[in-house]
Amino acid sequence: MKVIDHIKNSTDTRFSFEILPPLKGMSIQSIYDGIDPLMEFKPPFINVTYHREEHVYKERNDGLLQKVSVRKRPGTVGICAAIMNKYHVDAVPHIICGGFNKEETENALIDLQFLGIENILALRGDPIKNETHFIANKAGHKYAVNLIDQVVEMNNGNFLHEETGNSAATDFCIGAAGYPEKHFESMNLKTDLKHLKEKIDAGAEFIVTQMFFDNQKYFDFVKSCRETGINVPIIPGLKPITTLKHISFLPKFFHIDFPEELSNELEKCTSNAEAKEVGIEWGIKQSKELVDYGAPLLHYYTMGKGASVKKIASEIF
Repeated sequence: MKVIDHIKNSTDTRFSFEILPPLKGMSIQSIYDGIDPLMEFKPPFINVTYHREEHVYKERNDGLLQKVSVRKRPGTVGICAAIMNKYHVDAVPHIICGGFNKEETENALIDLQFLGIENILALRGDPIKNETHFIANKAGHKYAVNLIDQVVEMNNGNFLHEETGNSAATDFCIGAAGYPEKHFESMNLKTDLKHLKEKIDAGAEFIVTQMFFDNQKYFDFVKSCRETGINVPIIPGLKPITTLKHISFLPKFFHIDFPEELSNELEKCTSNAEAKEVGIEWGIKQSKELVDYGAPLLHYYTMGKGASVKKIASEIF
C-alpha cells in the first residue's frame, strides 16, 4: 500500500521508523534484531536508507596508488525484500542521486517494481567522505527534483531507451525530504521552501522531515508549507538522543538546534546513560505534543538501535 493511503486510511497518528543497512559482514539477523522489538507498534512501513560505495587509494607493489571501491553496507533493495517477506509490511527504500547514472537509477526502480515495492523516498544524498561538496554523476541527477522527474516519467510508462518502450508503467508513490530548519546549503528558508515546492509540483506526494528537537520549528514549517501551496502530508522525523556524543554531533552534522530547555538538561549529563534518559524523556514529550497537534505519522530515526524508540513508543502508541 502507498504511504499516502496508509495516512488517508487512518484516523490516528501512526508509527514508523527508519533503519540502516548493516555493516558489511553482518547477517540479516542484525536487521531483524533491530526491527523485532518495534513491530508491536504496528508500523505500516519501514524506511531503509541507502549508503553509497566510497573510494580509497591503496598503494600497489610498484608504489603507485590504485583507486579501490569500498562498499561498507549491503544493498537496500535486498533488505527491503527481506523485510517485506518476513514482516509483511511495506518497505520504503531511499533512492539517491549520488553515485548513480540515469540507467542505473532506472534499473534499480525496475527491480523495486518487480518486488512489489510501491513507495520510494527520493533524495539527492550527501557528499561522500572524500568530497568537499556533493558531486553528481556526470550521467546522473544533480538534484532530487530531477530524480523525481525520472520516476514520474516511468510512472507514465516512459523509459530511457526505446527497447523498454513497451514496458508496463511503474506506480511509485514518491516521498521527498523537508527541512524545518532549512537545508544547510540553502540561502534561506524561503528559498528552501521554493525548492521543496518544485519537488511537490514535480510529483512528490509526501514529505518526511529532517530530525528536529523543537516542535515549534515543525509547526512553523508546516504553516509555511501550506502558505506556499504545499498541501501533501508532512511527516515529522524524530531522533532520540542516546549518547553524550550526540550532544555535539547532531547539531554539527545535521545543522539543527536544541531548544534551551533540552540543552540545559543535556549539559547536566555526565554519562551516556544519563544522556539516553534525557533523550527518552524529551522524545516522549515531543511525541505527545506532535500527536496532539495532529501529525499524520511519527517517523523515528533508529540508526539501527531501537531501544530508546521502543521506550518512547510504549508511552505514545
